[in-house]
Amino acid sequence: MNFEDVISTVVRFVEAAGAAIMVLGGAAAILSSIPGMLRPTSRQGTYTALRTNLGRSILLGLEVLIVADIIRTILVDPTPQSVLVLGAIVVIRVLLSFSLEVEMDGVWPWARWRLGNTADRAPR
Repeated sequence: MNFEDVISTVVRFVEAAGAAIMVLGGAAAILSSIPGMLRPTSRQGTYTALRTNLGRSILLGLEVLIVADIIRTILVDPTPQSVLVLGAIVVIRVLLSFSLEVEMDGVWPWARWRLGNTADRAPR
């Protein structure tokens, strides 16, 4: 087994981890929200928490997938074309991550101070 085969295997594992994070995180978010959805008094808050947890799962999975793309481009196929493809993929994923952040928080990132007490929010 040569270097490229080892790196390709590592990249496949990292990609599988990214996909698993999104699938398992999404499933966990849905399963954890079911009890709250069944209670009429807590449906609105449960829905908001479900959207936030789904968004976090997707964001984390996308970040892991970006790592796999970077490893593949730098170590396996370092051609100018693959670097341009990586750049396009990263730009698309950053825009997707940005839109998910706005969707989860309900405000632009530079206006988070308007949410009030941000001390209890996890840093991003």
